[in-house]
Amino acid sequence: MSKVEAEIKETESVVDEVESEEFEETQSEPTAKKDGPEKWGIVHIYSSYNNTIIHMTDLTGGETVSISSGGVHVNADRYESSPFAAMKAANAVVEVGKTKGFTGFHIRVRAVGGVGSRVPGPGAQAAIRALARGGFKIGRIDDVTPIPHDTTRKKGGKRGRRV
Repeated sequence: MSKVEAEIKETESVVDEVESEEFEETQSEPTAKKDGPEKWGIVHIYSSYNNTIIHMTDLTGGETVSISSGGVHVNADRYESSPFAAMKAANAVVEVGKTKGFTGFHIRVRAVGGVGSRVPGPGAQAAIRALARGGFKIGRIDDVTPIPHDTTRKKGGKRGRRV
C-alpha cells in the first residue's frame, strides 16, 4: 500500500505543478489591443419635420465619406422623418464608416432654422442613438442650427395666413 500511496502523491504533485504553470501563463498574456492610428470624422445630421439626412465627412468637412437619408429606407413620404427611418439611415452610414476605417466622430445636429423651426425633427435623437450604438468614439455633439440675429420677414404677408 505504501507504494501505491507514493505514486498517488507523485501524480498529485505533478498535476498541481501543471495547473500552477497554466495559471501563470494565462496571467502573463497581454490583454491590450494594438490598433492603428485613430481616424476621426464629422457626422452632420439635418433633421426637419419632412426628412432626416445624415452626412459623414472627414474632419475638414470637404470630403464626403457617406450620406444617407430617411427617405431612402422607407416607402411612404410621411415616414421619411420618422425615428425608424433615421435609425436605418444612421446604420447605413455607420457601416460605410467602419469599412473606411473610421474610429470616432463628432456630431453636428441641424434643424431648419431661419424663419423655420429651430427645433430638430423627430429623427435627430434616434439617429444619435443609432450612431452611438455603432461602436465609434463620440467626441462632441453640437447644435449648428442657423439662427438669425435680425430675422427676415416670414411668409404670409401683413395680415398673416388666413385659414
